Amino acid sequence: MEVIVFSFGGLGVLLLLGKYIRIKVKLFQKFFIPSSVIGGLLGLLLIQVLLSLNKFPLLDKIIYVWRTSPGFLISIVFATLFLGKKIPNIKTIWRLGGIQLYYGQTVAWGQYVVGLGLVLILLGPVFHINPMFGALINIGFEGGHGTAAGLVESFKSLNWEEGMSLALGSATIGVFAGVIIGTILINIACRRGETEILEKPEKIPENFLRGIPSKEKRESAGVLTTSVESIEPLAYHTSFIGLAIIIGYFIRLLLIFIESLLFTPLGLFKIMEYFPLFPLAMIGGVIIQIIMNKLDKQDTIDNKLMMRIHGLSLDFLIVAALAAISIQAIWAEIVPFVLLMIVGVGWNVFCVLVIAPRIFPNAKFERSIAEFGQSTGVTATGLLLLRIVDPDAKTPALEAFGYKQLLHEPIMGGGLWTGAAMPLIYNHGPFAIFMFSLSMLILWTIAYRFLFYNK
Repeated sequence: MEVIVFSFGGLGVLLLLGKYIRIKVKLFQKFFIPSSVIGGLLGLLLIQVLLSLNKFPLLDKIIYVWRTSPGFLISIVFATLFLGKKIPNIKTIWRLGGIQLYYGQTVAWGQYVVGLGLVLILLGPVFHINPMFGALINIGFEGGHGTAAGLVESFKSLNWEEGMSLALGSATIGVFAGVIIGTILINIACRRGETEILEKPEKIPENFLRGIPSKEKRESAGVLTTSVESIEPLAYHTSFIGLAIIIGYFIRLLLIFIESLLFTPLGLFKIMEYFPLFPLAMIGGVIIQIIMNKLDKQDTIDNKLMMRIHGLSLDFLIVAALAAISIQAIWAEIVPFVLLMIVGVGWNVFCVLVIAPRIFPNAKFERSIAEFGQSTGVTATGLLLLRIVDPDAKTPALEAFGYKQLLHEPIMGGGLWTGAAMPLIYNHGPFAIFMFSLSMLILWTIAYRFLFYNK
């Protein structure tokens, strides 16, 4: 009981301290560092102090809970992504977000190309690091803390447990790089006249910086779609999340069974045994929503309430994952890790400055800065940067970004390929996956040439 109390209560205290520090420290406000990241880093510092003192007997058990809980919380995060949304047909998604999808896929596949390429050319021969090291850019940047922590079982089954700490370190650097470098890029673009709406980036409201909106601008958390007398609305929505996770779990069992029938007799490698649950929980959520679109004429699943559960799980996940990072694992690979991060950030900046201006038909910077935030930090970072340059959504960037996510998320950023990449590298080596990623990058470029270039 004490372990549960201190584990859950400790995360709450760290979140509150993170928010308090965010309010008081202008630097954190200026660069929009999330309270969960601040709280998680504070927890990491406190744990290192307590470990050195060796006077808190429950600490090892608390660290164990914090290291294992993200694997479940991330399934909640992904299960909520499409619940309560009206999923449009593929034609509509492609028409409104097709070129945005091309750009997002280019950035994501490029992260594997530059990461694995660096491993093959330099990091492997010189530092003899694990070949899966090359996937850390995409896991940490495109996926974020949730994806990194959600892959904990994959890291264990692939005999690379220290990889989770490295992935979380990558995600942390991604968040800081996303908001700091993103803000710098916004200022540069504004001075060059490349932003369509923003004229003076320094004029950001104080309430927006502090993260506490004024009373008249506070949004509703959602709609109570059921009466409390029948069922608590949050309990109703949470039940669908549980069902989505169960569906994802049985999908995984089915895929493992099919894999054993088809691949095992041929002596081929296995993927699904190493595959995480959370991308399949997202598929479970999509299945539920498609069914509810046909059966639920009262629209009883509210996306805003789902997003509150999503945010709750993600904030606690980030604090727990960051606080339980193994400093020793990162320090042991510090030089190749720093080189990998520099290359990863460099690729994302290259995409904004070189690729985006040549492919987008309008709102070029607004579209690309949203992708920069999402592909370096998390989706929320991308929306944050977009809100700075286009606060009233007057450009098509927000709509295009949203539609693009519907096709992008199931593949990258914690999607199916994110879960499959490490087992594939483990079984086939980095060169084969480097070539596959490079081929996908070329295929998307060819697709752009035929589908969008002349338009």
